[in-house]
Amino acid sequence: QVQLVESGGGLVQPGGSLRLSCVASGLTFSKYAMSWYRQSPEKERELVARISGAVGRTIYADSVEDRFTISRDNAKNTVFLQMNSLKPEDTARYFCNAEWGSVGLTFWGQGTQVTVSS
Repeated sequence: QVQLVESGGGLVQPGGSLRLSCVASGLTFSKYAMSWYRQSPEKERELVARISGAVGRTIYADSVEDRFTISRDNAKNTVFLQMNSLKPEDTARYFCNAEWGSVGLTFWGQGTQVTVSS
């Protein structure tokens, strides 16, 4: 059974930082592209950042470029999202996603809430 478990969310002031983690189990982690998505009540779920499985190629949403960094540790089946210079508009529930596109497999975690407020 595949599980993705996120952690690291919380309440932070504008300008602050948080580091999200997602631990995966039940899958061959290195074969999956790992992504962070976010969703707030006002918006549809959107891609924040993605990192490929083998070579670690990354892409970012324009809104987080230069502030967020996605990374992965294949030995620990974990993907991270370092979030710096947080803004109130970053407030959302952040979801971890694992995708093996060539075989059509995708899995989601339950999410972790990030609230940026003074």
